[in-house]
Amino acid sequence: MAERGVDRPGRATGGGRADAAGAAPDAARAFFAGRPVGLAALARVEEILDAAGPWSIRTTRSQVAFRRTRGFAYLWDPARYLVRPAVEVVLTIALGRHDPSPRFKEVVHPSPRHWMHHLEIREAADVDAEVAAWLREAWERAG
Repeated sequence: MAERGVDRPGRATGGGRADAAGAAPDAARAFFAGRPVGLAALARVEEILDAAGPWSIRTTRSQVAFRRTRGFAYLWDPARYLVRPAVEVVLTIALGRHDPSPRFKEVVHPSPRHWMHHLEIREAADVDAEVAAWLREAWERAG
């Protein structure tokens, strides 16, 4: 059965998403209910993207996706896929190149123009200035 998501379009001008309150959409918050690192990572990614410009969020059963014309960043729960996950949340960033940073747990190349970079998030501070730069780069190319 196909997964259904809740798409929340971003504003046409300025930064951020459509919800005026500035809070994560309910579905995204519910996805990380009871997982403080996931909620903190979600808040930090939203803060970074709000400064970048318009974007939308889509929550499915398996992930929270950040989108423009296409998805460019994803927060997901590795416990859905691994028997003994090392972390509560993983941030995947879609770049048009391979970034060799040792911070990435894994980098995969699913198509000629896309490299998916998997970053394990142990605490909100892991979403730092370097990660913000990768997120802005991914946001720009997802135009």
